[in-house]
Amino acid sequence: MPAAFELSKVSVVRPGKVLLDNISWTVDEGERWVILGPNGAGKTTLMQIISASMHPTKGKVRILGEKLGRIDIFDLRTRIGHTSTAVADRIPPAESVSDTVVSAAHAVTGRWQEKYDDEDHARAVQMMGEMGITALAQRTFGTLSEGERKRVLIARALMTDPELLLLDEPAAGLDLGAREDLLASLEVLSNADDSPVLVMVSHHVEEIPVGFTHVLLLRGGKVMAQGPIESTLTADNLGATFGLRVQLQREGGRYTARRAAHGHRAG
Repeated sequence: MPAAFELSKVSVVRPGKVLLDNISWTVDEGERWVILGPNGAGKTTLMQIISASMHPTKGKVRILGEKLGRIDIFDLRTRIGHTSTAVADRIPPAESVSDTVVSAAHAVTGRWQEKYDDEDHARAVQMMGEMGITALAQRTFGTLSEGERKRVLIARALMTDPELLLLDEPAAGLDLGAREDLLASLEVLSNADDSPVLVMVSHHVEEIPVGFTHVLLLRGGKVMAQGPIESTLTADNLGATFGLRVQLQREGGRYTARRAAHGHRAG
């Protein structure tokens, strides 16, 4: 079975700064990954690479069997679902939730004169149901809470049945109730047999949904650790990534972390 994507010795260099430094990373079908790291770690740049939105300065990238640089990236992007604040900002506030989701079939934001068939509408209804937002179908995007918007964006990203789904800090800015609702939806998605490969970015271990299988820890553009979550997400690895001594606990498949007593910032 081919890998969902492969990065081999990938670096991204900008004037005066190395954003990613010699990263090799392979994600296989059926895996669910979370990328953890502090601000400035390179998480956003890494997501731009695997979403085919950026080419590396050095190294090789293969996404869904296609080599970046030798494939029409617009065709490749249709096979990748992506949620982020940038996507949310492009959705007209007056757009209905139903139209926000179904319009992904034409890769547009803001319905105009596109034609959608019964299959498109049925798919949109299915995705709204799976994300628990059916009751919001006729609401406008601008009236939704932050948590409701996040679930609408995921339903939209799933509309085209992507092979790879990228979630860029989906729980950022949510209150406790909205976060737990979102994580419950992501848990269902991660355990579905027909779910795409999932990659999620977060700053917080508390936001990792149950069912995620692997973790990549990133600091200063370098991989600190990567692998199966149960063996890789340790207090030592997490502390080295965030520059803290930490206490890490896992209960019921969920993680919590806090600064260790009398801890000091790592040198």
